[in-house]
Amino acid sequence: MARPIALITGASSGIGERIALRLASSGHDLVLVARRGDELARVAALAAVAGAASETIVADLSQGVDVAKVEARITDEARPIEILVNNAGYGRFGKLTELDGAGEANEIAVNVTALTLLSRAALLAMASRKRGGILNVASLASFIPFPGFTTYAATKAYVRHFTLALHEEAKPFGVKVTCVAPGFTPTGFQERGGLSQSSGLPSFLLTSADTVARVALEALRDGRALVVPGWMNALSARFLSLMPSFLLRRMGAISSRFPR
Repeated sequence: MARPIALITGASSGIGERIALRLASSGHDLVLVARRGDELARVAALAAVAGAASETIVADLSQGVDVAKVEARITDEARPIEILVNNAGYGRFGKLTELDGAGEANEIAVNVTALTLLSRAALLAMASRKRGGILNVASLASFIPFPGFTTYAATKAYVRHFTLALHEEAKPFGVKVTCVAPGFTPTGFQERGGLSQSSGLPSFLLTSADTVARVALEALRDGRALVVPGWMNALSARFLSLMPSFLLRRMGAISSRFPR
């Protein structure tokens, strides 16, 4: 019997890598997508130890032509994708007036546009088979306006709301859709955004990439719409969801002053 196939974007490190390896260990073959071909090859080699065959697609998801390339793989009915993980994304720390416009546009393209188009392609393909799963990675930052991380927090708020709505749209087709909203997870993401690995946060606010991967895949398996890994992060998300807008703005401004 053929092994089911999972496609993971941002699979070359961090949360994406851990999700890929957990899926490999649970009996899935993989399609690994990221910008760095050498790192994709490394992850593919690790997945092979678990018995998984891997395809790699080198793609920059800020570029429409590369998004189309991944869409084409998702819609290939000869090699159906059973699980799509939209993990690719990044953020840039700094005041909006200090960041270049092209970089902000690329951030939106990766975090919002690519995720939307790949989710659409996957749901269209999965709906005809009446099965499948889509896992979209948001962030705890999606619950709060975050000065200094303004675009990132806003794009992740989009991911969360988009995925929650898609969860309901997909139900009649038997497709599971889950949003995972991790808190601060030490990965290569921080250096790219201009943050330190610890960002001055206490250890109880940190969640490992492997824990995020485990919790996210369990939530997808169980058909949950939203999961926030880590008890303190989950409590924070609940608290933030109940706060009035003016307090959220003030809390975001205070949070942006933490050491980087």
